[in-house]
Amino acid sequence: MSAISAADVKKLRDLTGAGMMDCKKALTEAGGDFDKAIEVLRKKGQKLSEKRADREAKEGVVIARTSSNKNNGVVLRLSCETDFVAKTESFVQLAESFADIALTKLPSTKEELLNLDYEDGLTIGKKVEEQTGVIGEKLELSDYAKIETSAGNGQVLPYIHMGYKAGVVIALNKEGSQFEEPGRNVAMQVAAMRPIAVDENGVAQDVIDKEIEIGMEIAKKEGKPEQMLEKIAKGKLNKYFKENTLLNQAYVKENKKSVGQYLKEIDPELTVTEFKHIELG
Repeated sequence: MSAISAADVKKLRDLTGAGMMDCKKALTEAGGDFDKAIEVLRKKGQKLSEKRADREAKEGVVIARTSSNKNNGVVLRLSCETDFVAKTESFVQLAESFADIALTKLPSTKEELLNLDYEDGLTIGKKVEEQTGVIGEKLELSDYAKIETSAGNGQVLPYIHMGYKAGVVIALNKEGSQFEEPGRNVAMQVAAMRPIAVDENGVAQDVIDKEIEIGMEIAKKEGKPEQMLEKIAKGKLNKYFKENTLLNQAYVKENKKSVGQYLKEIDPELTVTEFKHIELG
């Protein structure tokens, strides 16, 4: 077999993004066959992914995307181990390419997203494994969510917090460019204040039961009369809703009004129907 040329090594590196020495070793192992060499690198990525499975991937980027007609939106997080990798252009572009596929296919779950085709018969999940080998850090597509609407049923708007630290997609019940800025303002509210639901109707019953239980216990310890405990607890529950549900929260830009009031000042019928929020950490 002829020696592996520097041009061949560079060509494989350009194709895969792997290091020069890794490319040379892969080509040598594959007898100069590029397809086999790429497979060698992919296998190395898979092994490295397994080897680093116990490492924590708390850095990364969050990407939010909406369709051109604003009917659908996706948000996902691609995680890595270090801030250095997260800030590279190629890493951000990789996450963006995953988001573009998600927006086109609208898979229901992260598992479905990982099984979608990425390129040349390679799934997104396998691409993550491959890039683990290329980059040398544990990579993980760790979170994914979507919002789907239809024409005439409002619009979905995206927001990405500075440095890709958090992403939000938010659905309004009304269409029109005049609602885009208010929608993004409320998406920023979600990123900043981390509400758990749009309003009290979206809070899970077990959460409500737990808050009432805690409120009654606190009131009891404060020596309140037994017959007043439930009423006091429900008062505390209302405060919980005000602090933790989006439309009831104080609007961060004008905290004398709630988010719901802010939206109704723009249009009496304007409201948020759904949001998805993903952040690093």
